[in-house]
Amino acid sequence: MPSPASKTRKRPSFKDRPTASIKSTRAVPVVFVSIADPVRTGIVASLAHPGGNLTGLINFEPTMGGKWLGLLKEIVPDMRRAGLLFNPSTHSGQYFGLIETAAHSLGMESVRLPVKDAAEIDRTAAAFAREGNAGLIIMPDGFTYAHRDEIVASAMHHRLPAMYPFRFFVGAGGLMSYGFDEADLYRRAASFVDRILKGANPASIPVELPTKFEFVVNLRTAEELGLKIPESLLRNTDEVIE
Repeated sequence: MPSPASKTRKRPSFKDRPTASIKSTRAVPVVFVSIADPVRTGIVASLAHPGGNLTGLINFEPTMGGKWLGLLKEIVPDMRRAGLLFNPSTHSGQYFGLIETAAHSLGMESVRLPVKDAAEIDRTAAAFAREGNAGLIIMPDGFTYAHRDEIVASAMHHRLPAMYPFRFFVGAGGLMSYGFDEADLYRRAASFVDRILKGANPASIPVELPTKFEFVVNLRTAEELGLKIPESLLRNTDEVIE
């Protein structure tokens, strides 16, 4: 049975949780792929100078926050409120600042919507949808990945147009996604391995950002929500699901 102390022990915050790689070794070179915020989590000292045995590629950059909001606003011009759905235990919050700045420039309100378990997803979406003229931006974190079906279903049930960070949300019925090309990151990771095998020190190999992105739209979902995707936007999509 847990002791009283264990019941009240504070759960480590996102920034306090070291990765398994750091725990296991500080000597063996490690190349990571799809890490969201390696500086804040303490994986590297900085992107330009990692300073340890780890380097690699990150999967998002904070400027994407403004892109998510801009694309959603193009499809839903009457949107006045953007809800940022995330789990505070698994998301570092690195996108909030630029989304909120972009929202202000568009005369919109951005609202942070923390959810900590599956039951909160639908309750939070329902409450946010009541005032109308609202849309969602789903933050990329382990919780939203695991609960993508519930999130997509709840957004549709409450008629909330939503921007997702990965294509598989759109494949599950979500409206649209804008995110990095995952296959491209893995291809580029091979060059890191090659350099290290040839004697390069990972401490001096800069962490790289994604350079290829994909924009996916689900026309069937748009129709169900009563939205018309502008032709100018459709011409810039990488994939259209019909």
